[in-house]
Amino acid sequence: MGLNKQKGSKNTIKKNKTEKTLTIVTWVVILSVWYLITKLQLVSSTLVPSPYKVWNTFISILKDGYNGVPLWIHLGASFKRLFLALGLSIITAIPIGLLSGYFSKVKAIADSIVEFYRPLPPLAYYTLLILWLGIDDTSKITLLFLAAFAPIYISCVSAVRKINEDYVLSAKSLGADQKKIFFKIVLPACLPDIFTGIRTAVGVSYTTLVSAEMIAATSGIGWMVLDASNFLKSNVIVVGILIMGVTGILIDMGLRFIEKKIVFWKGYV
Repeated sequence: MGLNKQKGSKNTIKKNKTEKTLTIVTWVVILSVWYLITKLQLVSSTLVPSPYKVWNTFISILKDGYNGVPLWIHLGASFKRLFLALGLSIITAIPIGLLSGYFSKVKAIADSIVEFYRPLPPLAYYTLLILWLGIDDTSKITLLFLAAFAPIYISCVSAVRKINEDYVLSAKSLGADQKKIFFKIVLPACLPDIFTGIRTAVGVSYTTLVSAEMIAATSGIGWMVLDASNFLKSNVIVVGILIMGVTGILIDMGLRFIEKKIVFWKGYV
């Protein structure tokens, strides 16, 4: 038993090293192709700036900001909208989703509403939100809240429905009330899917945030990219895209770290 466990651990370590190597090689290839395209001038530098130019632009924005506004203010504006909306969606979508999965009557009320607006492109009803709430952060946070609510809600409903009913019946036969069943069986069993829903919601809401900032904003990473595009500053556009990609990865890494600490029984490696 011990030898099999040790062998399995070694195989897992080897697999992880291989995956990391493949990831590094992939990005080396991407950066190399980018460098060669710009070095050989296969494409105009206005369309595809060189890695060196992009790096210098990033350092310049880091030091002096963009259009006189420090980078941290743009990031702060975007993250304020993002995390406020995510926080509101988490504290509302999780209980409503779990209750909808557990009680069919709650599902009958909430599910139709979510399923109605979920397929709609967020920007389709953003104009209405602007008319109702103005162009300040309130309309943006509401838009992001709606975008993040649906994936978290759906993951919670799905998680509850996947629970083995025998566990619930066994708990009832031992005298457990609804409160204990919910907190001791339902919630722990649903946590892995809940975190998956939250991670999905982060990606959806981040995409929606950038789109919202491109329409009605005077700050934020999305606004910076849009403003740069108006003046054909492709180097600034690439910097903005890279910042969004890296910060998105960091947010996801943070969520996975929290998930490993909370859902420790899932068997992460």
